[in-house]
Amino acid sequence: MDAYVAVEGGQVIEARGRVPGTTNGELVFTTAYTGYEESLTDPSYAEQILTFSYPLIGNYGVREERFESDRVQPKAVVSRELTDDVVDWLDEEGVPAVDHIDTRDLVVDIREEGAMECGIAVGDDVTPQDALDELEECVPMSDHTDIGAQVTVDEPTVYNADGDGADVALVDCGAKGSIQTSLVERGATVHVLPYDATIEDVDAIDPDLLFVSNGPGDPANFDDAIELVDAAVDEYPLAGICLGQQIVAEALGGETEKMAFGHRGVNQPVMDLRTDQVVMTTQNHGYSVAEPGDVLEVTQINVNDDTPEGLESDEHDIITRQYHPEAHPGPHDSLGFFDDVLGMTDAAVDSAAVADD
Repeated sequence: MDAYVAVEGGQVIEARGRVPGTTNGELVFTTAYTGYEESLTDPSYAEQILTFSYPLIGNYGVREERFESDRVQPKAVVSRELTDDVVDWLDEEGVPAVDHIDTRDLVVDIREEGAMECGIAVGDDVTPQDALDELEECVPMSDHTDIGAQVTVDEPTVYNADGDGADVALVDCGAKGSIQTSLVERGATVHVLPYDATIEDVDAIDPDLLFVSNGPGDPANFDDAIELVDAAVDEYPLAGICLGQQIVAEALGGETEKMAFGHRGVNQPVMDLRTDQVVMTTQNHGYSVAEPGDVLEVTQINVNDDTPEGLESDEHDIITRQYHPEAHPGPHDSLGFFDDVLGMTDAAVDSAAVADD
């Protein structure tokens, strides 16, 4: 099966076709050695074409219990070699896939040029022009103003309704399932709300904590979530992960910006500025906080480029992280984040009072 990958600037790379189809999107990469099931089902990869720098993808099969959402999220997959198990899965999902590409060389190009627009054509009779035509149709990530609607829940959903811990309102901007699981494992009842939830929706739940999830695209396009955070500050403790950190910053007077090629992988070093401790983290984002504003304090930074990785405000009960403390895949160095944010809630205070008695 023929396959062609056209990248921004006009270069066309010939490949082996594994799953037929034509599509386009922003070409990004992940350096993770494992966790391909989790990466492929991470909603933060919506509208992107995912390149795996590790040469063999699929060497331990495909297990649904590892999925972070109910479907494959990238628009296409590029690899050095894909096993038949992964190809069958992608075929069932209708996601075009190619391999027999020097993906490490392609990753170097992305690091030098930045995340690039890309067109892919796979099939028995496709031509390089088909891939170039797809490239011409590619829409920049910041122009995907409705991307939240693609990845959010259809309607509010409650998990662990009988939990004995905090009530958490989780705004689903493309949440990984492991975030919800991490909260439930700590006894929380999690009320998952659509990305365009209003303060009235949150007030109806009267949660102990408002939590803004990760997700794809430009945080500036999540107007409803920004408005919600602005209305909720000082009404509820606030937490956020990845896109959630960016949305909180935007709502509270900060600024965000697009990165050259983002942070994607499971070995990003993060330093806590208060303790000088460094932990390894899982990350997947193409935007970052440029300025935190006057309300939020930068408490953690990326060791490689000094970008903000943690924002906090003791006065307003806010804790956010740019990386993924729940990992999946990746190291569990920062799982304590969930204990910290739940510790801000009235439920934690009441629990502590009972323990003291």
